[in-house]
Amino acid sequence: MQNKLAELKAAIQKNIRGSEKTIEFTLAAFLAGGHVLLEGLPGTGKTELAKTFARAFGGEFRRVQMTSDLLPSDIVGVMRLVPGAKEFEFRKGPIFANVVLADELNRTPPKTQSALLEAMAEATVTVDGQTHILPNPFFVLATQNPFESRGVYTLTESQLDRFMLKLHIERPGTIEELEIYRNAPAASDAKIQAAVLEPGQAVQLRALAAKIHVEKSVVEFAAALMRKTVEHPRISAGASVRAGLQLLACARALALVRGREFVTPKEVSDLAHPALGHRLFFHEEDLPEKEKHAVLHDVVASTPAPV
Repeated sequence: MQNKLAELKAAIQKNIRGSEKTIEFTLAAFLAGGHVLLEGLPGTGKTELAKTFARAFGGEFRRVQMTSDLLPSDIVGVMRLVPGAKEFEFRKGPIFANVVLADELNRTPPKTQSALLEAMAEATVTVDGQTHILPNPFFVLATQNPFESRGVYTLTESQLDRFMLKLHIERPGTIEELEIYRNAPAASDAKIQAAVLEPGQAVQLRALAAKIHVEKSVVEFAAALMRKTVEHPRISAGASVRAGLQLLACARALALVRGREFVTPKEVSDLAHPALGHRLFFHEEDLPEKEKHAVLHDVVASTPAPV
């Protein structure tokens, strides 16, 4: 199964240039059973990353354009009267897929956002008192442009907490950007034509990730990071115990993605920003993202890692 995972990672990297860490983190969140919020300006490859991931993974893929007129029933499904019969049947919405791309999540109203986010938390949806189980594996990749201010509905902290990782997609570096331009004519031919991983294999890999060994010293390092976020003078509410558990789960999966049989402190520190950054509350309102990043960097840098 480790070979399959390496093949999946290589297939995605071949199509998405200059985003090795983003690809690693996305795969780790998927294997840890979490969900990912991709944030960045238009044209930075958020949607393309999600589509490439879906092509490499052989499960069912659905894309939902999160617009201002989208209703909860447009996502989860609805009860409909069967033609010629006096009974209702449940018509599944696009959320019933293995990989769901929720494009421009912050453009849809809070009620519709909540319908998606609740399904992410429970892996089920309830319509008219009936509970329906979502496919296994179930993975949501959501995108948003953080700089949009018109016609958007900002996610609350509790909603952001539903995402295991929040990844900021940067503009490619000069060399990577030049390579993208040079290879553009052949890009369509290079797209993944056949799935690398099937749903059943993904479930096996998730079970394998959960068994990756974590030394006591690494657990203590993660716990110290959590405590530092609570004690930092600029943070009003630090990372929760749930955030710590998700950090360790994702670190296990990241170790597997990197071909390791155990978690090192590097997996924990590498994931600190994407796993914790969106879960912290600061004393200063409207604190710029760069300042928040600097505070968390200070937390990680001041926490001694085991040798």
